[in-house]
Amino acid sequence: MKKMMIALSSLMLVAMVFLIIVYEGREPLLSPEAKIIKTQQTEVTSDPERQPLKVIETPSETDYSLQNDQLHITHDNGDTWHKVPIEIEHLFAGEYQGNRQELIGGSYEMTEEYTAFLYSEGEDWQYQTIKITYTDDKGKTWKESIVKDEALAMRFRKIDITNDGFWTVIFTFDRTMSQEASAIYLSNDQGENWQSISTPDSTRLVADGGFIDQNTGFISYGTLNPDAPTSLYVTNDQGETWEQSVFNMPNKYEEVFVIAKSPIEKEDHLELIMEQGPNGDYYRNGLIKAKFISKDNGQTWEFVEEVEPENEEMG
Repeated sequence: MKKMMIALSSLMLVAMVFLIIVYEGREPLLSPEAKIIKTQQTEVTSDPERQPLKVIETPSETDYSLQNDQLHITHDNGDTWHKVPIEIEHLFAGEYQGNRQELIGGSYEMTEEYTAFLYSEGEDWQYQTIKITYTDDKGKTWKESIVKDEALAMRFRKIDITNDGFWTVIFTFDRTMSQEASAIYLSNDQGENWQSISTPDSTRLVADGGFIDQNTGFISYGTLNPDAPTSLYVTNDQGETWEQSVFNMPNKYEEVFVIAKSPIEKEDHLELIMEQGPNGDYYRNGLIKAKFISKDNGQTWEFVEEVEPENEEMG
């Protein structure tokens, strides 16, 4: 009997040692909350490309994301995404590269029919190719249009697409101090072919520009001198001739509002917003703007009212 008890005790001791070894070697138990956190960390670390894309909203029905070093677009607030076949570096190439947290203003156009991106490619700043990649089926397929070969690196850039399929591209290059060259290209066949037209006789830095139809276009120049007059040029013949617009400005605003944004078309007139210059301190640290209207297709402009930042949308 005594020998049997000793054998049984030895067997129990061996069993206990075995259980201790197994317990020490197993993964610790986690609370439900800890399990969720661990799962999320594992997914992010193992496959960072699967992180949910963050929506960058635009005024249109199309939004985009630059997350994971890739441009995507969405039409349903991020439920589904379509990859845009452009290398992220090309979107920010040029003399002005933006903040790289969002697309450069003016470098994309999003209408009901088209989503288009203007950018440049090329290893040498003196031999850039200006391109547009666009879709007309909400990102299912993509097409490429070459605006210009062997261009200099861009600073200002802007693409516009009107409702009747008229495309315009404005870009500037070869900047030296406060002077630069500019170029305007037009397409009447949705980017299949491009025609270069003349620009105003000015080398000041371009602030904005655009066409409201196939004949009427505008180029607005910025200013480094707060005493310089507002400089907006208009063409009514698709760039054959350019004239400087006249602003009937109240005396108290003459050196306050100096940089015109590109006009938009209303029912029976044109409207534009004019900003204060880089030294603007008229009100709210230069944030207040002014609205002007034209009833002669952009030749002359009349002051309407001051515009609060939250009420900048015209009309």
